[in-house]
Amino acid sequence: MLPAPTLPRHAHRRFLPLGLALLLCALPALAAPPVTRVQVDATAQGTPFPHFWERMFGSGRAVLALRDDYRKDLVKVKKATGFTYVRPHGIFDRGVGLFHLGKDGKPVYNFSYVDQIYDGLLARGVKPYVELSFMPPDLASDPKALHSFWYHQNVSPPKSYKLWDAMIEAFARHLIARYGIDEVSTWYFEVWNEPNIDFWVGKPKQETYFELYDHTARALKAVSPRLRVGGPATAQAAWVPAFLAHAKKDHVPVDFVSSHVYGDDTGKNVFHTDENIPRRDMVCRAVAKVHREIQDSPFPHLPFIMSEYNASYANLPNVTDTVFMGPWLANTIRACAGKVQMLSYWTFSDVFEEQGVVKTPFYGGFGLIAEDRIDKPVFNAFAMLHKLGHTRLPVSSDSALATRTRNGHIVLAVWNYAPPVGKTSSYTPGPPQGQIRRFDIDIRHLGGSGDVHATVWQLDREHGNVIRTFNAMGRPAFPSHQQIRELRQAGRMATPSILKMHDGHLAIDIPPQGLVVLEVR
Repeated sequence: MLPAPTLPRHAHRRFLPLGLALLLCALPALAAPPVTRVQVDATAQGTPFPHFWERMFGSGRAVLALRDDYRKDLVKVKKATGFTYVRPHGIFDRGVGLFHLGKDGKPVYNFSYVDQIYDGLLARGVKPYVELSFMPPDLASDPKALHSFWYHQNVSPPKSYKLWDAMIEAFARHLIARYGIDEVSTWYFEVWNEPNIDFWVGKPKQETYFELYDHTARALKAVSPRLRVGGPATAQAAWVPAFLAHAKKDHVPVDFVSSHVYGDDTGKNVFHTDENIPRRDMVCRAVAKVHREIQDSPFPHLPFIMSEYNASYANLPNVTDTVFMGPWLANTIRACAGKVQMLSYWTFSDVFEEQGVVKTPFYGGFGLIAEDRIDKPVFNAFAMLHKLGHTRLPVSSDSALATRTRNGHIVLAVWNYAPPVGKTSSYTPGPPQGQIRRFDIDIRHLGGSGDVHATVWQLDREHGNVIRTFNAMGRPAFPSHQQIRELRQAGRMATPSILKMHDGHLAIDIPPQGLVVLEVR
């Protein structure tokens, strides 16, 4: 059983030591927990394991990148994960002010906010993944085609493709003039966002989107063939075979394929079947589907980017705010590996306004960091899983990932998946359903001499879980400054334990919805 880690000085007021907590949970059953055996050969050849899940994150609309709290959250997530790209909506939206028509009817371009947005990202070591959206009001074919998001972006086709093409070319030329082609050629340009649902009102949807894509891709390539362009950026992993067939037939440039999926999308919407696919499996089932579709297309070697995903597309506090996300994320990484080049979690921060101004720190927002720069459990999950190595080793469990780092250390993730508590959009208190599981870990051929120790990080109800403290406060909508300080402290990743291994063996008890990462040197 895993001993209790060293806790912060104030923690005795709120938390039981892990060993005692697990003992009290187990007493009513009077039975040993079920055992999961995890066997790893430290000398196995392994396979490459690029960190595809932490190369890119989604973001609120682009103009939010001018905010101080957005930039601070960006820096924190960059430090924790080393991510490279960020994908916001709406670089062409009214709030950015890039395009309008002068009194003479000619286009006028204003790159002031565009420059501030991209300068701010690049200064913090993050590159733009440029979602080319939405329609500037002066270019919209239907000024009334406003989306239901709080900022009411226009989702109609352009009233003139001549004006649209000129805007795309002017945008690309400005970026190259400011940042250089060597830099901008490392970015991605994705045409629109989810045209198969209510983010596009062209009719028929697919044909009019293909027209938008064709014009955009050709306009970008006319500026420089080195610019990378792709799509269809669809919801529910849709349209990929038709999109690639169209690109082949009409000789349209395409450098990557992108789509989106969420854990609570339905089998009917994603696979056109009546299957009831669990939240645990949906994302990687959809990833595998698109991966196969690309392999079977005229472009079998195109990179695949799942440019939006999460466990839920709704604001479910029992899902995205809780420790449930640790095992869910780890299992998603395990099952999606080798099928996608980038898996972009939606989003890195709750500096976010799609449903309006944030009304409370924990409302089921998509971000890793809540309002007031408070770390969520999912932030700790990403920080822990960042420690995994870049070579994947065979392992005898589907609740484990085994890796080797470049300097020869063995890093394992093990988890006890359990579904979210409750099914409503309001928070449902209570412990997750399920049993404590004992992981009997056996790492063979560690080599070396003397004692071998494992550094062990934990995420569960008792560790790295700010929600426990927020609940104890009565879930205040507008925490005081003192409460914010307490929440920031409570949200920090728990101090790791250092455990001695005996002949490569270690037994760890993990509660439901618990995630453990251990590094063996």
